[in-house]
Amino acid sequence: MSDFLYPIKWLSKASTGDRVAHELRMRIISGKIEQGTILSENKLATDFSVSRSPVRDALKVLAAERIIRLERMGAVVVGLSEKDIREIYDVRLLIETFVFERIVRMDRQELVRELSKILEMMKVAIKFNDADEFSYQDVLFHETIIRSIDHSYVSMIWQNLKPVMESFILLSMRTRFEGQMEDFDRIIANHALYIEAIETGDRERMVTSLHQNFDDVQEVEDLWQSQQMMTKGVEPHD
Repeated sequence: MSDFLYPIKWLSKASTGDRVAHELRMRIISGKIEQGTILSENKLATDFSVSRSPVRDALKVLAAERIIRLERMGAVVVGLSEKDIREIYDVRLLIETFVFERIVRMDRQELVRELSKILEMMKVAIKFNDADEFSYQDVLFHETIIRSIDHSYVSMIWQNLKPVMESFILLSMRTRFEGQMEDFDRIIANHALYIEAIETGDRERMVTSLHQNFDDVQEVEDLWQSQQMMTKGVEPHD
């Protein structure tokens, strides 16, 4: 299968099943594979030049994420509704609010340093017009915050949420890099505000930053715009 949507360089340590799952997830969430499509194990194995076993593994993962439904005649694409997306962001908001309450009781200097480094890498990605690198650093920024409290169950919830969230961010940022570069000043400023909130332990500043991030309906609108581009046959971003 050519024209992969998921960044190939992110797959160097992934199993074959994970590689298939990442790409199928991107194609379903982007709308390139439409709701109601029936996915055949044999056809997918041919498309990805793999055996049926990793395809079966990938379909199980996507079924657990509820973006496909496994049936006797094959896997039926369910996709994600706008409600689903907003609920996923609700869970992310709950996680990061909980994490912040733990962070304020900790020594935060090392975390602030790490987040500041990631923010600089985000700026570099903007400079070089690299949407995928920006997306990688954006996900890493929030994952670094979540992992800082060393809470195994919170980390487990995040890991379950991350693949779909990562796809949202990739699609959204690719769309923005194509025509909404002015929006990145706001995004960078908001991440800087988040770092300030962690450094000072300022809950009010943290709440402001989180809601500016998660109440930004543009991310949902970007996803629908990307879906329209894909279903109309526009070539995916390299």
